[in-house]
Amino acid sequence: MPPMIELAALTVDCADPGSLAEFYAAATGGELLRSDADSAWLGVAGAVWIFRRADGYQPPSWPSPEVPLQMHMEFYVEDVDAAEAELVALGATTAPEQADRARGLVVMLDPAGRPFCICARS
Repeated sequence: MPPMIELAALTVDCADPGSLAEFYAAATGGELLRSDADSAWLGVAGAVWIFRRADGYQPPSWPSPEVPLQMHMEFYVEDVDAAEAELVALGATTAPEQADRARGLVVMLDPAGRPFCICARS
C-alpha cells in the first residue's frame, strides 16, 4: 500500500530567506532552485526546503521554552569537529548549552538563530 501522505517540502520561517537558504545550500551541498524577496527554495537530497519570510520572526530561545523550537533539523556528519568549524565559518554559531556533546551531539545555531544538531554517522 502506498503511503497516505508524502513529504512535499519542509518550510522554515525566517527573517531573511535568501541568506538562510545560502547558508543551508553551502552546508548541505543543496541547490538554490528559486529565490525572491519573500522566499527561497532549496533542493537538498531529493527534498525541497522552502525558507519563507516571516515579519516579526523571533528565533527560538532554546533551551528556554520562552520562544519554542517549533521544529529543528538534525544532520549526520563524517567528522563533528571539522563540520562544526566549517559551519561556523559559514555563519553558524555553536550553542552555549551542550548537554550531549560528550556523546557526539553538537547543537548549532544557524544564522537566523534556529537550533540544529550535528552528530557522527556511526
